[in-house]
Amino acid sequence: MSAVPRPWLLTLAALSALGTLSTNILLPSLPVMAHALGASEAAMTAVLSLFLGVFALAQLIVGPLSDRVGRRPVVLGGLVVFVAGSAVCALAVDLPWLLAGRALQAVGVAAASVLARAAARDRFEGQQLAALLGRIMVVMAAAPGFSPLLGGLVQAAWGWRALFTVLIVAGLALAAAYAGIVGETLPAERRRHQPVSTLARGYVVLLSDARFMRPALATAAILGALFAFFGTAPLVLARSFGFSALQVGLFFAATVFIVFAAGQTAPRWAARWGASRVLRLGAVFAAAGGLAMLMGSAAGLVGFAAAACVFLFGMGLASPTGTALALTPFAAQAGQASALLGFLQMAAAALLTTTAVTLPGARLDALAIVLAGGGLLALLAGAAKPAAMAVRTS
Repeated sequence: MSAVPRPWLLTLAALSALGTLSTNILLPSLPVMAHALGASEAAMTAVLSLFLGVFALAQLIVGPLSDRVGRRPVVLGGLVVFVAGSAVCALAVDLPWLLAGRALQAVGVAAASVLARAAARDRFEGQQLAALLGRIMVVMAAAPGFSPLLGGLVQAAWGWRALFTVLIVAGLALAAAYAGIVGETLPAERRRHQPVSTLARGYVVLLSDARFMRPALATAAILGALFAFFGTAPLVLARSFGFSALQVGLFFAATVFIVFAAGQTAPRWAARWGASRVLRLGAVFAAAGGLAMLMGSAAGLVGFAAAACVFLFGMGLASPTGTALALTPFAAQAGQASALLGFLQMAAAALLTTTAVTLPGARLDALAIVLAGGGLLALLAGAAKPAAMAVRTS
């Protein structure tokens, strides 16, 4: 793989991580926010579910739009909307106002997340793309790992509204970095000026193409389970193990190193054994982690942490590998393919997160069932013939 400038890589990784940062930084503060805005803790789950729903739908628009007008104006416009939404959240006086700001944030991060993948696909393909996405995964793993810790520290020092000030600064910094470092990756001669009917047919074609749908569904199941972990694990840690908000943040920060290791390992294993095998192996690890959590719940915190590490290692193998498999055959419609992939991922995240908090019984058992189920669904989706799942390098 040709050398990728580190600032370019870091900028794309930060764009990809903005969505999880925007969600996870709030997790330790949700009870405080509920009290301040006069809302129940149950109602505050809408802060997460609405964000994920809008995030999913917005991706279907921003991806094809960027195929038409280029990546740069859509990314920068999305970051402006994100900053505006963060300001609305910071000034919120009740839950509806907060939700309006969260919806704007979701639209903005949809542009950032989709087009980070599309920009990578504009420049690379095959094993090169898989390696680049693995490196992006290594860098962006810090966002879900460290953002709850950052959120807890910011809230303790300046209150929950300061969290949105942090997000405003992050949005402005990313806009400056993207404009100055990455710029436009889709030249005018490669842009696709299509009517709405053609765009709709493009989505139908992608939905009917196994080369896209098998790895896309596998990745969606894995990442949906990951978001369920983000949304439910803080409650499990607090209620089952007596963790404070700061301890919850430290726990997530410690898991970053597992995802680091998986992100470094995935491209090497894909080059040796093939991307489709690594995708299936990651799904096996993820399912095994969920099953271990379910069967070893009596083992206490050590058992929970060990099972979570196994799941996260599997996720770190499967996510970049499945993304590369899904996008590689579709260079001519990278924005649209990335948008549909992102929609499937966020739809799965909303579904599995809701499932994890509504299943009857203990939250720990419900989370374990969702993690195992996500891994098994990914394994089923990825169980394709090697010829159909091979990453094309030409």
